[in-house]
Amino acid sequence: MTIMKKPALLVVALGLCMTSLVQASTAPLPKDLPAYGPDKAVPVPDIAQRTLANGLTVWVVSRNGLPKVDMTLAVLGGTAADDPSTPALSSVMTGLLNAGTTSLDAKQIAESLQAMGGDYDATARPDAIVVSATALSAYTAELLHLVADTALHPSFPAAEVALQKANSLQVLKVREGDPAWQAQRAFDAATFGTHAYARSSLTEASIAAVTPETMRQLHAARFRPDRSLLVIIGRISTKDAFRIAEQQFGSWKAEGKAVADMPQAPRDASPQRLLVTREGSVQTNIRYGRPALAASDPDFVPLNVANTILGGGFTSRLTQDIREDKGYSYSPRSMINANRAGGSSLARVDVRNEVTGATLTELNKLYESMASQRPSDEELIGAKRLAAGTYLLRNQIQASLALTLANYWAQGLPPAFFSNYVTETNQVNGDQVQAMGRKYFAPKDQSIILVGDPKAIEAQLKPFGEFKSFKP
Repeated sequence: MTIMKKPALLVVALGLCMTSLVQASTAPLPKDLPAYGPDKAVPVPDIAQRTLANGLTVWVVSRNGLPKVDMTLAVLGGTAADDPSTPALSSVMTGLLNAGTTSLDAKQIAESLQAMGGDYDATARPDAIVVSATALSAYTAELLHLVADTALHPSFPAAEVALQKANSLQVLKVREGDPAWQAQRAFDAATFGTHAYARSSLTEASIAAVTPETMRQLHAARFRPDRSLLVIIGRISTKDAFRIAEQQFGSWKAEGKAVADMPQAPRDASPQRLLVTREGSVQTNIRYGRPALAASDPDFVPLNVANTILGGGFTSRLTQDIREDKGYSYSPRSMINANRAGGSSLARVDVRNEVTGATLTELNKLYESMASQRPSDEELIGAKRLAAGTYLLRNQIQASLALTLANYWAQGLPPAFFSNYVTETNQVNGDQVQAMGRKYFAPKDQSIILVGDPKAIEAQLKPFGEFKSFKP
């Protein structure tokens, strides 16, 4: 993922800065300091919207600033839309979009991007295929032409397909040896069962099915203008952006039957105890969680604040207890993953074998505290500032903003959600946090997934139920 490397690094740095501010806010302050000033108004991007005659939705945010343009094309139907017999096949297809078109080969595409100071990335997410690109604003027309060419006219050359197939197989072999990847795969299976969100990873069967023809068929079935959004952000007038979008994408036609909408993922699941055997491992990878909600659910914002208090930052309850007080894990954290049709709540804690059972005991206590222990004013204020501040800082980056808007659209959220997120976050109160604790964090509802050496940890697991061996 080339386009996201620099923004991702900046987001990490900005997040650390915000965390430092939150940590500082919890320390005692000198007396007689003036009160905090009123919060400044949230900068709301002016999103010009238009739907082309072919059904393509186009959003434009004209910005002064750096002489560059970022664009993202989102097409509904990601890995969750792939056939169950060939899971995540679309992730191979997206990796081939810039490997050659009917008019350009891979080298010419790379040289064109280099000439315009550009970058390009295509990836398959659960709900959508996302193509992102950036270039100097002087080359906006050329960039959109290149993106349209790769997205609408990929040729899937046999030699490039064979190379991608070989590379995918090597990546899969590496992942199979990664305990974090093994833990996530088992967690998804326990959380989503037979739902398509459980099938987000490639398999050998998927890779074996890759041919130039299967890639063409998959592309033709998935890419439709009436199920796509184009976001253009940067130093370009709204009028010019719409004109160029019409020139490059106006002839795109919807053909065949559209991919069916995703059924809703389960909101509840019987908690499972699964153990992935990794003989000789000196640590245990713990995944602790349950099904949660879709991004469009009214609980999403208060649940995000509650999760920030639980394990979403350095001052969270999980970090302060498991890392700072007990010293069990260096980087424990919890997170909310919300997609178009459902999602999950998840804690990730990797510990040495000797404290596996003790860590599970602490997780039960911490999750229970979300319902029984009302957040202090410091916790609540700090969590809201961290959630809102990181959100604002991240989306000052053009590429991040383009991707955020595209992701929200793919998750079924309206453009107004972007503008309302900070306001809604700041309105969350302690009662709502406790309500989220009762609804989503009850220990009895959480599945426990472990990757480790059974011989080293089995004796510690008896208080937590019977663990079954997980084999995909």
